[in-house]
Amino acid sequence: MAYEYAIALTGGIASGKSTVCNLLRLYGLRIIDADAIARQMLDNESDAISKLFGKEYIVDGKVDRKALGRLIFSDKDARKKLEELLHPKIRAEIERQSEEQDRLKGPYIVDIPLFFETGNYPIEKVIVVYAPREIQKRRLIDREGLSDEEAEARLNAQIDIEEKKKLATWVIDNSKNLKHLQQETEQIFNKITKYR
Repeated sequence: MAYEYAIALTGGIASGKSTVCNLLRLYGLRIIDADAIARQMLDNESDAISKLFGKEYIVDGKVDRKALGRLIFSDKDARKKLEELLHPKIRAEIERQSEEQDRLKGPYIVDIPLFFETGNYPIEKVIVVYAPREIQKRRLIDREGLSDEEAEARLNAQIDIEEKKKLATWVIDNSKNLKHLQQETEQIFNKITKYR
């Protein structure tokens, strides 16, 4: 049975989910990475992407993620088409990996950026990696080289981080420095291992 020992990890874009996952890996937790699965599915579906959005989104047989990102974050219909193509495939692969993890018993993390948005995963316990919207925006602009407008569009494509925080079982605050994030993550790790 899938998700029996699963704990979802989510947050907003540029809230620090990847860093938290790396820290949790160091503590010995197993991670299913929905973004890595999505990237693989995206490359597998390059022909379908070309048909849906045009050949200009494929470079050397691979999806041009930056160009496609600009399109889907500025066009709701395009985003919906992409989600309809990819989400069922991503969900099936996450479920398959979850069944494998459940056989090993003990908690593991399913890192799903759009956990609340999709509502597709029957996981009860949820960690939200939290950073205030202004910090998310600044990180996005610095990390991706986006304009203020592009960063806003990406933030607006997700449920607001304050709403996600309210829905969390546990919150990891990533509004300060790395040392603070490590302390926050360690506290949650201790709670998870006690919980199971």
